[in-house]
Amino acid sequence: MKTDTQEIDIPTFDDVKKARERIAPYVHRTPVLTSSYFNELSGAELFFKCENFQKAGAFKARGASNAVFSLSEAQAEKGVATHSSGNHALSLSYAAGRRGIKAIAVMPRTAPEAKKAAVRGYGGEVRECEPSTAAREAMLEEVVASTGADFVHPYNDARVIAGQGTCSLELNEDVGPLDAVVAPIGGGGMISGTCLTMSHMSPSTKIYAAEPKNADDAYRSFHAGEIIEDDAPQTVADGLKVSLRPRTWHFVSNYVTDVLLATEEEIIEAMYLTWQRMKIVIEPSCAVPLATILKNRDVFAGKRVGVILTGGNVDLKKLPWMQS
Repeated sequence: MKTDTQEIDIPTFDDVKKARERIAPYVHRTPVLTSSYFNELSGAELFFKCENFQKAGAFKARGASNAVFSLSEAQAEKGVATHSSGNHALSLSYAAGRRGIKAIAVMPRTAPEAKKAAVRGYGGEVRECEPSTAAREAMLEEVVASTGADFVHPYNDARVIAGQGTCSLELNEDVGPLDAVVAPIGGGGMISGTCLTMSHMSPSTKIYAAEPKNADDAYRSFHAGEIIEDDAPQTVADGLKVSLRPRTWHFVSNYVTDVLLATEEEIIEAMYLTWQRMKIVIEPSCAVPLATILKNRDVFAGKRVGVILTGGNVDLKKLPWMQS
């Protein structure tokens, strides 16, 4: 499942190393936690990379900061814009605030209110649209045309992918070679960054993408050998509703070992158990990797496995296990 890269800008590992230097003043080097409970439950030795403790509450602060601080002074004056269900929007607003420039985020009206509030709290402007990829992209085009802002795509952006790659770079440095790494997949920014870094630092490490069964377009794309889109899937994992794009498909098609699925019930249970046993706040999208590990014990038993906990931006008034 190879893809033609001649017409798209694919970031390199050198870009990841440059990104780390560029974003160091603006992001956390997040901790890696372990859990004897989850080790026993899974039969594996799990290492949780806690991006829920990241600036802006999610790994996306890495890619957003790399993009914002890569801009020339002339372009920065026009600001940045994006479309996002939440974490990229608030992360871009955070990064833009650090540089003192304007950020506009096109967000679905159904996005969690906590994430919209966070965008505004970081100084960003929210423009709401209908909950579909087509609606998001159409409104974003209007914003860019009227403002001249630099479009920082949530994941199909070489600067963003390089920034996300710094997460697994830290993980590998902190815990050494791993048998496998599992990360969520929506549009594929984090999994692409993981592929980019691990293929250079630990080529023998298998990379698994974890996806909601209700939004399984990456799974279907992986098995079809081409991008298959799903415009508006319904899942509790609100950060994983978008589809792959050419840059992320390059990494998925060339480096991912498999795409594993979890049901809504399995995702919620993994989220609940993480809150209960590890005493940390993670959001539903973040729980998908653990859900797939527990579901596929035979794949991971006896292995050293990195688990990317991607974010902790949760509406505490609407926890999924409390919904009637």
